[in-house]
Amino acid sequence: MSISVRRGLTAVLTSVTVTVALVAGAPAAGADEAFYTPPSPLPAGQDGDVIKSQPSFILGSKATRIMYLSRDSKGEAIPVTGTVMVPDRAWTGGGPRPIVAYAPFTAGLGDKCAPSKTMAGEGEGDASSLFQSGFVNALLEKGIAVAQTDYEGLGTPGDHTYVMRGAQAHAVLDVIRAAQRLPDTGLPADGPVGITGYSQGGGGSAAAVELAPSYAPELDIRGAYVGAAPADLAVLAKSLDGSYAVAFLGFALVGLNTAYPETEILTKLANEKGKELYNTARDICTMEALLRYPFSRTRDFTRDGRPVSAYLDEEPFRSIMAEVKIGNRKPEAPVLVEHASNDDIVPYGQGRQMAEDWCGKGATVQFEDLPATPAFAHVGALPAAMDNSANWLADRLSGKPATDNCGQF
Repeated sequence: MSISVRRGLTAVLTSVTVTVALVAGAPAAGADEAFYTPPSPLPAGQDGDVIKSQPSFILGSKATRIMYLSRDSKGEAIPVTGTVMVPDRAWTGGGPRPIVAYAPFTAGLGDKCAPSKTMAGEGEGDASSLFQSGFVNALLEKGIAVAQTDYEGLGTPGDHTYVMRGAQAHAVLDVIRAAQRLPDTGLPADGPVGITGYSQGGGGSAAAVELAPSYAPELDIRGAYVGAAPADLAVLAKSLDGSYAVAFLGFALVGLNTAYPETEILTKLANEKGKELYNTARDICTMEALLRYPFSRTRDFTRDGRPVSAYLDEEPFRSIMAEVKIGNRKPEAPVLVEHASNDDIVPYGQGRQMAEDWCGKGATVQFEDLPATPAFAHVGALPAAMDNSANWLADRLSGKPATDNCGQF
């Protein structure tokens, strides 16, 4: 990478960070860490049961920080944190106030990056905190309650299982259950719900809507918005390698090793430089990771000098990549899938192929191109995604039928 390119990237990302600080204010570091320590042993209960709660602060809502029961990728019980937000505005779409699960955009791996902290002005948020708030605010302004998950390992003990299909799906579906069971919110216990997310959150939303029929069949899911979903991690291992967003591939390796320790990434794949990157990545947020590792090549971090993608054709990686791929199960709820054609982080073909796979199984799918900026299109498509998510879900939650363009894209 040339010095001029590195300087240009640094200037752009730093500008975004400064803009966020000016708009949102610099978050304080004073989160209530005791809240994020789960009881030991975990209480017995059902998936989605609330372990504990405390008031939080999200503008435009009565917000409650929660810890709830969920399951990891292998089905073991885990604690997950998040936030339930009941808007100040009334729901005017008819029927009881609906709940939408928000699966967050990439925040990082450090506990300080957990959206339930950063959205409340705590922890150490960066530009991603503004993106999270944008998605949430668009829903709150329509009178829709929001249940936001931190996913496994963000805030709570252990590493975050970044982009791991099963763990993310469970966390997203269980935060809806937790919102329905949280006392003194006025939210219905069995009312209409939706799911939304973009980027990592798009993967979380997609994983949740296709797993819901088996994992949470009682939920009345009226629709799911899926933006720029990383549906096939084996493809991303090639496209991200050497890119300005290669840090996200590093995050995924931490998530993979945490969810599937049999991969033995630290002991069998990483060299000393790779171990250093792995351990550093476990404690940083999105912007710091992007600025620290742009255009790195994964072959420089492996014991035998092969890129990470070369390992994924071998066991146990091959079987795990098939397991975490999204698109192999039919969503019962209608889905709006959107992706920018010039996305520079998650290839456009990911979203389109996932939508085609769902169509082939008979799902109700609308696939649309997202308008985006010419440069940094993945982030540049976010404003349109925020609006489209809220508008489309409001229509579904109001009882309007979904359209379908399978076979036309």
